Amino acid sequence: SDGLPIIHHSGYTCDLPPNHRFPMGKFPRVLHFLIKDQVVSEKQVWVPQTASERLLGCVHTEEYLSSFIGGRINEREQRRTGFPWGTVLAAEVALWRGLACSTAGGTHHAFPSYGSGFCLLNDLAVAAKHVTSSSERKVLIVDLDVHQGDGTAFIFKEEPRVFTFSVHCGKNFPVRKQQSDLDVSVDEGQEDEQYLSTAHLPWLLDTFRPDLVLYDAGVDPHRDDELGRLRLTDRLYDRDLYVMKTALRRGVPVAAVIGGGYSKDLDKLAVRHSIVHRAATQ
Repeated sequence: SDGLPIIHHSGYTCDLPPNHRFPMGKFPRVLHFLIKDQVVSEKQVWVPQTASERLLGCVHTEEYLSSFIGGRINEREQRRTGFPWGTVLAAEVALWRGLACSTAGGTHHAFPSYGSGFCLLNDLAVAAKHVTSSSERKVLIVDLDVHQGDGTAFIFKEEPRVFTFSVHCGKNFPVRKQQSDLDVSVDEGQEDEQYLSTAHLPWLLDTFRPDLVLYDAGVDPHRDDELGRLRLTDRLYDRDLYVMKTALRRGVPVAAVIGGGYSKDLDKLAVRHSIVHRAATQ
């Protein structure tokens, strides 16, 4: 009755190719503009608990977690790395309410035993493992970030209950791609019409029949993104609306994360990231 659940935390998550540094203060700004523009109200915002080492251990190795979490950084610094508890809560709320959107998440380059692309822990993988570990549920990961979700693809390469679907710019980070269950590599400079014509999702939903869609709604395919190499416009709204409607019309819950997006103008970037939340209200 309170509308779309928004999962928010103040951690800073990253999805950056090596040798690039951008201010990561965009995440609190996403929520700021959602409230300011009356897309959501305060009562729609859910704040998650810190992820336990046991939860993270369903994906990441004990050695990696021990050296990373226990050996080098304090709790305040852990939060700044963007640990994936918000995505887990979004998945749980989506299963209950049908649709939930996080104000962060999408750290899809992290592998079980190491971080990559400035992604330290894989929130999508942890959420998918959490959802499938205690039941026979199946999860479809729809990754529309401009970079391939290589860590996620690797983690679930032999997991039949999780299907990884990635649409990404082929000539972009990571140089060495992993094999998702379905990869769609697009050319540099691709614009709205060609990109939006991709129609794999209905077939995937009808054949794989997931119990949950985890949707990485990266905005780095946008023409103004500093790392994306594609030429999409604010019609990213149409992309996000299509993904959510296509799943929800089939009765499949959706949990969305904001994924990658890079600009030195954090306010413009935060508004761009809020496109998925604005589409979700429809």
